[in-house]
Amino acid sequence: MGDRPVAIVTGASRGIGRSIALELASLGYDLVVNRAQEQPPEVLEQAGALGARCEFAPGSIAEADVRARIVELTKAKFSRCDMLVNNAGTAPLKRMDILQATEESFDRIVGINLRGPYFLTQLVANWMIEQREQAPQRPLRIVNIGSISAYTSSPSRGEYCISKAGVAMMTKLYADRLAEYDIGVFEISGGIVETDMTRVVKEKYDKLIAEGLTPTRRWGQPGDLAKVVGAIAEGRLDFSTGTVINVDGGFHLRRL
Repeated sequence: MGDRPVAIVTGASRGIGRSIALELASLGYDLVVNRAQEQPPEVLEQAGALGARCEFAPGSIAEADVRARIVELTKAKFSRCDMLVNNAGTAPLKRMDILQATEESFDRIVGINLRGPYFLTQLVANWMIEQREQAPQRPLRIVNIGSISAYTSSPSRGEYCISKAGVAMMTKLYADRLAEYDIGVFEISGGIVETDMTRVVKEKYDKLIAEGLTPTRRWGQPGDLAKVVGAIAEGRLDFSTGTVINVDGGFHLRRL
């Protein structure tokens, strides 16, 4: 087992996941990065330039065999996992009113955004419990990238909202269950973040943000969330398991 901590980051090829991978690399983590596509992402080389050893685990986390391969690769290459970042997620291929939305879209979104992270966390958590016996003092942490959509109604993408509401409860469940092993579990509730996923609604949200939808009148950036993951990785929130950290420009405030 090496001396450097190791993190698994899902959906790490672009946007928020890429920023998180680079943040952790800059803090001295080695990485196992995942993306659905088979082609290795540029972030492998970018993180390597920061001194990180990086391994690539392709495939959709909606698939059980992919989740197993991610963990098996991490065991084979590093023999440890200090942090899991459940970042992989997707939006509906087509926004549809919930009165017309399809079961196929629902199953796809929930499979990637909720079932995948839920059962990947199960695999990693059980391995972390084993590691805890071998290394009682080593920090072990799990971070779920959630969304304001967990509590904000968007009837044109109901399946996405439901998946993120599930991630919020998943965080509480695992935080509760793993506390006895001193494994911290955290949710980062992202707001309106400038990524490929939100590019299709950029004009809409430009206007809403300018009109005061968020008290901080700017788009969120992937780095805003990555910095919080970095703070967790540095141990700055170790007594705060189960916490939801809002990274949303104040969207969660109820204002008159």
